[in-house]
Amino acid sequence: MELECTCCQITLAEWEQKMKHTKPINYKWLVNKIKKHLPQLYEALCLNFYNPWEGQCCRNKQYYILIHSGIEYFIRK
Repeated sequence: MELECTCCQITLAEWEQKMKHTKPINYKWLVNKIKKHLPQLYEALCLNFYNPWEGQCCRNKQYYILIHSGIEYFIRK
């Protein structure tokens, strides 16, 4: 796993491409996976605290998409 980019770093066309065919993901499962494989991101975003966007997190074939503070984090699988 690696953080590829956030929605702030790409164009709208790139964002639309990355968001294609998304499905909901279990937020707690995703946070635990990030904690294990990307501990710096886990700490930087304080993922041990409540995230009001947790219900909007999703996945597709290429990415886990974490939404935190209204920003999509595209994490390549």
